Amino acid sequence: MNDTFEDRLLAELKAEMAVRAPQGRAPAPRRTRVRRLLGVTAVAGTAAAAAIAVPLVTGTGTPAYAVTRNPDGTVTLTIHELRDPEGVEKDLAAEGVRADVTYMPLGKRCERPGFRPLEADQASIPTAEELGSEDPAVRAKVREKLAGSPSGKAIRMRNGITIYPQYVRRGQTVVIEVAENQKEPTVDEPGVAWSFSGRLTDGPVNPCRLVDDPGAFDIGDATPPPGS
Repeated sequence: MNDTFEDRLLAELKAEMAVRAPQGRAPAPRRTRVRRLLGVTAVAGTAAAAAIAVPLVTGTGTPAYAVTRNPDGTVTLTIHELRDPEGVEKDLAAEGVRADVTYMPLGKRCERPGFRPLEADQASIPTAEELGSEDPAVRAKVREKLAGSPSGKAIRMRNGITIYPQYVRRGQTVVIEVAENQKEPTVDEPGVAWSFSGRLTDGPVNPCRLVDDPGAFDIGDATPPPGS
C-alpha cells in the first residue's frame, strides 16, 4: 500500500497519542476527560496537525454538532454525534468555509479517485526514518513540520476541529473525515476510539468510496509523550 500524507501522519499520531490504561493505577488526570468520553484509548489521527488530548466526539447530544464563529475569526466544529454531515457542510459554508465532510465506522477509509493533495502538504510528509525514530528531538521536528504544512495551519484540533480561514485559499476545500469505533474501548479491552483526518485540496473532491482499512484498530505499543 502506498504511503500517503494521512497514512504516515496517522501512524505518527498513533505512536504519540495512544493511551493505555496503566495496570493497577488510576488514569492520569490530564487524560481523564478523553477517556471518560471516548474510552480508555483514543487516537486522534489528522492530516492537518498534531493532535492534542481533547475530545472530538463528545457523546450523545442534540443537535448532532455545533459550528461556532470565534472572536479571532476562526470557525470551530464540535461534534456530538456522527450524523448529518450535509448539515455540517451547509453551516460551515454559511461561515465562508467550503467543506466536504464524511463520517464512517472505524475500519474503513475513504478512497477518492482523482483526489489531489496540496504539493506543499506532500512535501511535509515525514520520512520513514523520522516516523520510526524514538528521539524526542526528531519527533518534535516531525510535529513541527506537519503543523507548519498548509493543512496543518488551516485545520487544527483545538476544542474540537478548528478551521483558520486565513490559511484556506480561494477555491480550496476543507476535507474532513471522521471514523468512530462501533465498540467503545474499555479498561479491559483498550483500543482506538476514533480517528480524524483533515486536509486541504484545490482540486475536485469526488464522492467517498469506503474501502477496508485493517490497520485502523492498531495502536501498537505506543505510550503517551513525556510530560502528558
